[in-house]
Amino acid sequence: MSVDDISIIVAMKLLYNPNINFKLSFGTSMEIISLAIIGLLIVISPGADFVLVLKNSINSGRSSGILTACGISLAIGVHISYSMLGVSYLISQNVVVFTSIKYAGAAYLIYLGVKSILTANDKLEKIESKDNTVKPSQYLIQGFICNLLNPKTMLFFISLFSQLISSDHSTNNYVLLYGLYIALLHGIWFSLVSVFFTSKALQKQLIKIKKRLNQACGVGLISFGVLLSIKS
Repeated sequence: MSVDDISIIVAMKLLYNPNINFKLSFGTSMEIISLAIIGLLIVISPGADFVLVLKNSINSGRSSGILTACGISLAIGVHISYSMLGVSYLISQNVVVFTSIKYAGAAYLIYLGVKSILTANDKLEKIESKDNTVKPSQYLIQGFICNLLNPKTMLFFISLFSQLISSDHSTNNYVLLYGLYIALLHGIWFSLVSVFFTSKALQKQLIKIKKRLNQACGVGLISFGVLLSIKS
């Protein structure tokens, strides 16, 4: 079981705790803190997003990692939007559509992983001084697609928002603010990851193991893709 799975289990236990009424959430400080912790657990759990940000950061520099983080944050915004509209529930109930999304996401992760392994090199060049022939928007798109096509993220938002949204729409403004909080957390956290791994203190060490680190990231992405495709 991955850390990502553990965080979702913890989140679900908090969500379905009978002592906390999330239908009337945002009313007490304890409920707000619980929701904040759920968001934090999901963000900091290592997964495909983390590996992708790490890979892009060590290969193409800090700005590329931050752009990847922005793409992930934008994808979270999409998850929030269709969850509030109820579209995510309809997708989850349609086996063909959901399976297609699952395999598309898995295939994309495997593609990124294989590409990372095949292009890994041990050239001792500074991360920020590397000639970057890839358009900056490419990193934004990678982060966006990586998160958007992750069915585990979709299922999490279905579970979360089904508990938060009330039938009379009385709490929807607060739900939207909470969704923006989660999206912002993703952007900030993964940007910090990029800043940390491209810091001068780490650069000298990372350059020495750049090829192995790229290969490890590739294996990680492939593993996430394979696990995603075989899990029900």
